[in-house]
Amino acid sequence: MKTIKYTIGLLIFLVSFTGCEEEDNFGFLDEVTAPTNVSAAYTITQNNTGLVTITPNGEGAVSYNIDLGDGSEIVTVKEGENVQNIYPEGNYTIKIIAKGITGLISEATQELMVSFRAPENLEVTANVDSSNPFKINVSATADYAASFNVFFDTNNPDEDPTPLTLDGEVSFEYPAVGDYTIRVVALSGGAETTETTTVVTVSAPTELPIDFEIFDASTFIGFGGASAEVIDNPDTDGNSSAKVGKIVKGTPEIWAGTVITTSSPIDFSNKKLIKMNVWSPRAGGKVLLKLENLADGGIFFEKEATTVGNSAWEEVTFDLSDIDTSKEYQKVVLFFDFGTVGSGGDDWTFYIDDIKQAVPSVGVSKLPIQDFEGASPTFTVFGNIAATEVVANPDATGANTTANVAQLTKSAGAEVWAGTFFEVSPLDLNTYSKISVKTWSPKSGAVVKLKLENADASITHEVDLNTSVANAWEELIYDFSGAPPADYIRIVIFFDFGNAGDDSVYYYDEIELINEGGIPPQVFQDFEGAAPVFTVFGNIADIQVIANPDATGTNTTGNVAQLTKTAGSEVWAGTFFEVNPLDFNTYNKISVKTWSPKNGVVVKLKLENADASVTHEVDLNSSVANAWEELVYDFSDAPPADYVRVVIFFDFGNAGDDSVYYYDEFALTN
Repeated sequence: MKTIKYTIGLLIFLVSFTGCEEEDNFGFLDEVTAPTNVSAAYTITQNNTGLVTITPNGEGAVSYNIDLGDGSEIVTVKEGENVQNIYPEGNYTIKIIAKGITGLISEATQELMVSFRAPENLEVTANVDSSNPFKINVSATADYAASFNVFFDTNNPDEDPTPLTLDGEVSFEYPAVGDYTIRVVALSGGAETTETTTVVTVSAPTELPIDFEIFDASTFIGFGGASAEVIDNPDTDGNSSAKVGKIVKGTPEIWAGTVITTSSPIDFSNKKLIKMNVWSPRAGGKVLLKLENLADGGIFFEKEATTVGNSAWEEVTFDLSDIDTSKEYQKVVLFFDFGTVGSGGDDWTFYIDDIKQAVPSVGVSKLPIQDFEGASPTFTVFGNIAATEVVANPDATGANTTANVAQLTKSAGAEVWAGTFFEVSPLDLNTYSKISVKTWSPKSGAVVKLKLENADASITHEVDLNTSVANAWEELIYDFSGAPPADYIRIVIFFDFGNAGDDSVYYYDEIELINEGGIPPQVFQDFEGAAPVFTVFGNIADIQVIANPDATGTNTTGNVAQLTKTAGSEVWAGTFFEVNPLDFNTYNKISVKTWSPKNGVVVKLKLENADASVTHEVDLNSSVANAWEELVYDFSDAPPADYVRVVIFFDFGNAGDDSVYYYDEFALTN
């Protein structure tokens, strides 16, 4: 047991003044404390001589007085020095008196055993650090031992041992998960040593988000005839990850699946969506997500999603808005095509990746455009299809139980671009940014294009979505936030766009303007108040806050930031400013309004913690030239950290050419 006592030393400063009087301020000395963590390391020469090297250390110490414990005189050494002494066999109490810069002292006593007998009863304790799963803390005990050498299995045959004192602890941080063999050698004053080995397992905590790059595969298991493993990504088209999870559904059970057990309960207080990248060999397959309590399988929650499939990566979303957050869930269970027995072949091989949480967007307001329940609109068809008509809902189940719907038959031989439109009052895209449409298609994966036009079709905007189910209603939500300002009065719809007609019959209904809200965005920098401190790098000009030079379109604010990418500046030139830690527990995206003189330039947004040891960056491209647009960056994959630095790069990858860019209105959003 180590004991510490603190003694206040007397420090006298003698100050002489000649000529005029002058007052010196030594107030900073009041904040200096006595040395802390005082101890000593022993090295005993293993030749039966009893020669011991004592190296004292302590935080804030400049010198040490050492009582060698054998009745000899006290020895004084400076910080970084040591003392040697020859001891007969026996037990000794060494006293280390550490002195700080102001004379404040701290004392510690430490036991020393000198024996020429080989150590016995060697026991080693190796534990995973509570705050870092890659860090292992090692301590040891042994009879007749004076100290220990620890070898941490670094795959280096010339590894230098780490000295370990009798009552001390040493640590090592491993670079990756795996099993490591730690070797501990117990030393005495004799030539004989005693050693032992212990195997430690280093495993990363299993928690969302899961990307399988550094992952404890022992938490990922199959059951009921399904297998689970982590492999190299077999298809990097659409998903550039190096590692993914592989699931093969075999016989005999219809409920064969896999489970990932997380290290702690998943927090669903805020983020009630789970998103996951899926690769499925079949079109229109089902994925059932089941969340279970760790100990009680009777506590669970389930949601199902449908995949587009066709052997390509896609993102599926499970909406858990109605999950019971008073319960704890620690198992993520996945079933592909629940209810069907798999064969174990290529047709039953699935891949998963990037399992993460997100905050759901909740529709807070809607404006009906057309539900086909009253007077029918005037439809105009084109591309040689049959007339569009309003009919009784042929499948009043699921997502649409209304009475009447619109029917579109894409006649055999009709053009690939065949469709229909009707006219409405000007759409309020200032208040509402999206349009929802309920659709019914006999095919999964068909392109359903929605297009808006002004009166003379001089201004248009269109968005494509794919059906994800066949022979059932689903709601498609089209994002028109990027539509240029106009009085849009014409709604045009195309089914199975890109393919010639084959007499397939489609239905659509419940066309509504919606404004997806949920938690409102949080603006954290708009350059309207005191300007932040900008730091530039890569040889560009200083950033300036100026009056908005183009207060039109999506940005009519007063002030904006101006970045000039000076001719000859580095391809990676940019700037940053600091903010309070960004709240990525509530939000997962950042929106920025940007103005670029070029279309298609890379606008990189990067976040850093205070010492830049944790960073995450996302690239987007400008889509217009000489006009404001809003870029929304998805940071849901960012590793947990207190992000306090926002870095932005314009035209990343190209050297500067004196182009001038503007940016404004940084906001956290979902």
